[in-house]
Amino acid sequence: MVLYVEKRKNKCYNVVVKLDTYNLNVYKKEFLQMNDLIYFDNAATTPLAKDVLDKMMPYLTDNYGNASSIYEIGRRSRAAIDEARDRVAKCLGADASEIYFTSGGSESDNWAIKGLCSAKKSKGNHIITTAIEHHAVLHTLKALEKEGFEVTYLPVDEDGLISLDDLKNAIKETTILITIMFANNEIGTIEPIEEAAKIAKEKGITFHTDAVQAIGAVKINVHEMGIDMLSLSAHKFNGPKGMGALYIRKGLRINNFINGGAQESGRRAGTENTPGIVGLSYALEKATAGIDEKVKKLTALRDYAIEEIEKTIPYCRLNGHRTKRLCGNINFSFRFIEGESLLLMLDMKHIAASSGSACTSGSLDPSHVLLAIGLPHEIAHGSLRISLGVQNTKEEIDVLLKELPKIVDRLRQMSPLYEGVEGSN
Repeated sequence: MVLYVEKRKNKCYNVVVKLDTYNLNVYKKEFLQMNDLIYFDNAATTPLAKDVLDKMMPYLTDNYGNASSIYEIGRRSRAAIDEARDRVAKCLGADASEIYFTSGGSESDNWAIKGLCSAKKSKGNHIITTAIEHHAVLHTLKALEKEGFEVTYLPVDEDGLISLDDLKNAIKETTILITIMFANNEIGTIEPIEEAAKIAKEKGITFHTDAVQAIGAVKINVHEMGIDMLSLSAHKFNGPKGMGALYIRKGLRINNFINGGAQESGRRAGTENTPGIVGLSYALEKATAGIDEKVKKLTALRDYAIEEIEKTIPYCRLNGHRTKRLCGNINFSFRFIEGESLLLMLDMKHIAASSGSACTSGSLDPSHVLLAIGLPHEIAHGSLRISLGVQNTKEEIDVLLKELPKIVDRLRQMSPLYEGVEGSN
């Protein structure tokens, strides 16, 4: 498939229709998807790339040795981990000694925040974050508040962007940490991270970013951007689940999160997950090397879908910044319906999507992100998140565009909230 993208007045991007014959089975084979599912929930998790699995397999079978052992089979695992650490560091613009492997993004966030606050509590107790952070950050901060730490939650505007002036004004003499997510997992808005990190540096405050959603979609160089700590998770960029990493700037004092053995330079105990580490490193290398192509493709698909949804479905609202958003993120609120019903009916059409964060999709409470950007409860409940991955195609988008208006209309006809709306009968 070839997509030609052009700028258009008062529009973000427009897809110029020129499509080559495309075989969907190529992508499905590459990403181990051998069914008819149309998968639009890549912000929740991505399919494991087959070539990444191939890199992992030797360490799941023959090369199973403990990396802390001195015999040959253990040395093979150690060498693989060392190579993976170098690979990850190169992708992030960091030094290998600054990369620590974890079980995922949540652990990385917990370690960064709790470890830093524990190490610096004698210097202050104030933390600055945003109202739209992932729960891995918000719940960690709530726990710290119970221990006597003070937290400022920066508001966001209707597009989900923080104000840098608000950030400057929130800083106190007791501020020891600023943690701001790079890009929001629900609405896709990309925050001004480099500018925020600069503000933190000028005040001598440690800066952490949860970059779980941004990795592989935004170019990131931690040294150039002035980032002190960064969290990432492999399964967000076609790597294995249960595998993450934390970048910690050299010289930054941060207490251990897991004590025990001397793994990860004595800072994070536990037998290394060699196949997971190998998989993460190759998936990250692949994601960062192909980032320009990915962004171009997904931006075109994203904006095509947004434009068509706005044309065909009334009473809808695009959530998040129109242009300062992740290339694969589409989030709409549809008035007069419930998001859960929408998801179930899409699922009946073999289309997988989300109504918000997958981590809280079982909750009946409206998204804290959508409430933070000013949506009332009844509209926040009717949200749909379509998150695209490299395996998605225009043909799949067209299936969505065919089915979605019909499903929304059907649900509205059954809704008492829709009665009396002009043209509803």
